[in-house]
Amino acid sequence: MTLPPDRPAPDTDGDDDDDATLFRAAIGEVRRLPEAATPPAAPKPKPRPRMAERDEALAREEFRHALDESLLQAGDALSYRREELPAKVFARLRRGELSAQEELDLHGSPAREAEALLRAFLNDARTHELGCVRIIHGKGRNGVSDYVDSRGSPVLKNLVDRMLRQRADVLGFHSAPPAQGGTGAVLVLLAKPQRRR
Repeated sequence: MTLPPDRPAPDTDGDDDDDATLFRAAIGEVRRLPEAATPPAAPKPKPRPRMAERDEALAREEFRHALDESLLQAGDALSYRREELPAKVFARLRRGELSAQEELDLHGSPAREAEALLRAFLNDARTHELGCVRIIHGKGRNGVSDYVDSRGSPVLKNLVDRMLRQRADVLGFHSAPPAQGGTGAVLVLLAKPQRRR
């Protein structure tokens, strides 16, 4: 390689020394940083109870299958009676001879909203000492206002059935007679609140 005559050849012997000197002059005096403590090691993960997790998953699956087998369909009647409710009173409820003092219509409500509405409605009915109420849940026949799950079971109807069975203030319930909504509504008989003395 030949260089133009007006350009001097680079000095390869002192280049490294000159660069180092220039660099030190540019950055100034250097001081050593204090030694930093090494960061703590990440904590070891807690051992997972894999057997317990597997047992719980199996139990949930069995419970889900049991629920699936007991799901109500559109035309099924809701019916439940606690032992302390006399059979004659339950028969009157079943025939629609007890008039509902209040009514809740859950048509078109998403399941979570319907659950909250039903809970509030029953608490309000208890506060006002109502004896019989009607809840309209729909038949779940794939209509716009009736929700059905992937198996075609009516969501709101099954939700109402499950919630009413769990309440201590519900003495009994039965699907309404055809003139009062049939299997798309349920009449609920509530216990009177206990008086404190």
